[in-house]
Amino acid sequence: MRKVRTFVVVPSLPEKLQPLKDIANNLFWGWDYEAVDLFRRLDRELWDKCGHNPVKMLGRLSQERLNAAAEDAGLLSHLERVHKKMQAYMEGPRWYDALEHTVNGDNTVDSGNSEETGKIAYFSAEFGLHESLPLYSGGLGILAGDHLKSASDLGLPLVGVGMLYRQGYFQQYLNADGWQQESYPENDFYNMPVTLMIHEDGRPIRFHIDIAGHDVVVQIWRIKVGRIDLYMLDTNLRCNRIEDRQITAHLYGGDSNMRIRQEIVLGIGGYTALKTLNIEPEVFHMNEGHASFLGLERIRRAMEEHQLTYAQAREATVCNNVFTTHTPVPAGHDVFAPAMMEKYFSNYSKKLNLKWQDFLAMGRVDPQNNNEPFSMTNLALRLSTFRNGVSKLHGEISREMCNNIWNGVPSHEVPITSITNGIHVKSWISHDMSELFERYLGADWMEQPSEESPFRRIEQIPDEELWRTHERRRERLVTFTRLRLQEQLKRRGAGQAALAQAEEVLNPQALTIGFARRFATYKRGTLLFRDIDRFIKILSDKDRPVQIIFAGKAHPRDSEGKELIRKIVHYIREDEFRRQVVLLENYDINVARYLVQGVDVWLNTPRRGMEASGTSGMKVLVNGGLNLSVLDGWWCEGYSGDVGWAIGSGESYQDPNYEDEVESHTLYNLLEKEVIPKFYERGTDRLPREWIRMMKNSMMRLTPKFSTSRMVGEYAERFYLPGQRRQQAFTANNMERSRELADWKESIRDRWPEVEIGKVDVISSGELQVGGKLQVRCQVRLGSIKPSDVTVELYQGNVDSQGNIQDGESVPMECIGAADDNGVHIFNGFIPCRYSGLCGFAVRVIPQHPDLACKHDTGLIRWDSEENNTDDEAESKKEKILKES
Repeated sequence: MRKVRTFVVVPSLPEKLQPLKDIANNLFWGWDYEAVDLFRRLDRELWDKCGHNPVKMLGRLSQERLNAAAEDAGLLSHLERVHKKMQAYMEGPRWYDALEHTVNGDNTVDSGNSEETGKIAYFSAEFGLHESLPLYSGGLGILAGDHLKSASDLGLPLVGVGMLYRQGYFQQYLNADGWQQESYPENDFYNMPVTLMIHEDGRPIRFHIDIAGHDVVVQIWRIKVGRIDLYMLDTNLRCNRIEDRQITAHLYGGDSNMRIRQEIVLGIGGYTALKTLNIEPEVFHMNEGHASFLGLERIRRAMEEHQLTYAQAREATVCNNVFTTHTPVPAGHDVFAPAMMEKYFSNYSKKLNLKWQDFLAMGRVDPQNNNEPFSMTNLALRLSTFRNGVSKLHGEISREMCNNIWNGVPSHEVPITSITNGIHVKSWISHDMSELFERYLGADWMEQPSEESPFRRIEQIPDEELWRTHERRRERLVTFTRLRLQEQLKRRGAGQAALAQAEEVLNPQALTIGFARRFATYKRGTLLFRDIDRFIKILSDKDRPVQIIFAGKAHPRDSEGKELIRKIVHYIREDEFRRQVVLLENYDINVARYLVQGVDVWLNTPRRGMEASGTSGMKVLVNGGLNLSVLDGWWCEGYSGDVGWAIGSGESYQDPNYEDEVESHTLYNLLEKEVIPKFYERGTDRLPREWIRMMKNSMMRLTPKFSTSRMVGEYAERFYLPGQRRQQAFTANNMERSRELADWKESIRDRWPEVEIGKVDVISSGELQVGGKLQVRCQVRLGSIKPSDVTVELYQGNVDSQGNIQDGESVPMECIGAADDNGVHIFNGFIPCRYSGLCGFAVRVIPQHPDLACKHDTGLIRWDSEENNTDDEAESKKEKILKES
């Protein structure tokens, strides 16, 4: 190919319009309606044609229009108002400042670094910030985008790290048969709110990483998200090999070989990018396992820079790592074959001074199983101090799934907690509803989206105003849907008759249900069609019309998901469905915004336990929509009978077909007997008073609870600030505490075989009553380990029919003396008798150290090995142990 020399052309804005550049290049405008109206005011048609991308739009406006705008006093006043609002937002005091001062006071430890410290680094493979930046595929990316926006609102010193995909996720269109097709239009980063990072002399900021023995060059771009900098990595450089340029081509594209290369760039490259930018965060947050190699790179760097052993460097870096898992099924976690890991990491493991089997063990459940693949989730769990699922139910499921990593630990004690997801309220509330809130909740309600007190004032909004506002949004949704449907039909070459019919689909006054999400089989997108006759009967009631809007993509390699879409397309072509059921193509943030702001009911039908959290249903809350959902994910925490409806009562099924049969009929019953009647129960004023009451309950109680302001605040209080304090403590004085803890752990592991539980005696006698205590005394052989280095506990609770303790709790025992001079000690404890019934206990020993993040941090635990201490054989065995000691 002939050599091409490139140059960049930027919009030529008149001096008076220069602030437009600042506004356009900061995603702050994406959640500020006054800023969006400013760009619309310049050219509404061009705004839509440019995909709501202000940078592209400014480059497409004619010079005549720009010059005219520069003389428009009203527009200039609008521009000044928005620019001042953005500056005030960027510079004003924030929630985190007060929190950090309250928690840390003046006692923060000086880490001694010359880099920019104090920051939190948030790593994610995708970020869903706005439809003009298609760098996301679905819920994980939208959650990451909302996380950054709320971090900006709250003033967290956070930086994001992600990948700048040249083609992003695919664009969806359906062929004549309804089968999903994919296209991959290239992103034009020079016409997006993305800025290439450059040195003072104008050269792009780049760095090198090693991938499978050869050099890959990466450059860095920045996206401004309010007060937050999001740094995006890009390998599409001419100096790279073709296969390396493809690393940042597609989100979730290619095979396992491409996936591991992407995750090397994200984790190892992401950390290198921060180093290159002279940013040294004090907390690192891995959003899903894609960035898990970050943990390894931090260890390697610490070993190199501070002359630490692997164990010491691990303690110095794991102390401030946060890991959030979003996947409740094993198949959803990235794993790589041992041969692939060897190709990419055999030399890397030598830099960590690890034997190859020890390296692979970090990603395995069973280190001895040479055939077990390497799991990114297992790696992240082992290299993090703070770990969480994204709803209470998902936390429980994650503890069950990962129980084998903490072998011998009861599942409910596995150190994985939960922080339930939320949504960025400002990004998802409609303009109409936002203005209504300002009138009745006060102008500052947006500054406190996680505080419940402003939302209590929703009760004061007159029913008529709330209902009319909601109806306007439904009408706009219907108008939007008709236009989108016509565009879809034109792309397929439909005739005039079909286009004319598209103008008449849906009824602006009818009960409107939305179902929009990724089309995966477990989400059961066709559950409503299981009993066709009954479904048709529901839709065909002219006095109480019902209509449904579907939207969503299937993964390009998910044929079963594509088949679900095809089935819906074929269903809705029938006359009984044609006007009342619509499927919108190419689901994105813009389509989602119209849906969540306009539907009356949000429908969610996953198989229980397979949706980690789900956030789409949260987006309807602030807009007055009600949820009708299986009790899964967040809805387990949000549901009550006066805010929405639950499909089932949280049952589990062994037979999926039977599950579908039962829950589809439950869904029909709810629609026929509760949802539809309540919507159409109108008084003389034509208002559905009971429905509006449910709307208000849902908006008041659930909106602040399921916002990312609450969520990010929880991360800050529970993970970020504690992680920051641990990092400061563990890196002070040349990593002194990291070195000491690593040495202590190594010593404990070496001597742990010496630990044995000897004779266990029940001291109490007679009948035990509720409120009493059972005294237990035992002898524990610790050998050379000091009693202060362990905790001995009574693990007790009610016993089931299989002899297992259910949801046990631990009661610490006290060392009351030594039994002899050979390392045998006597421990005494009391079990509180809180409930009647069959109870049981077991004795266990766990290492104890003040610097451990949790008591199961070492993974070591010793249980009393016998089920019944009164058994003669067990008794003689323990006597022998004691005599030997």
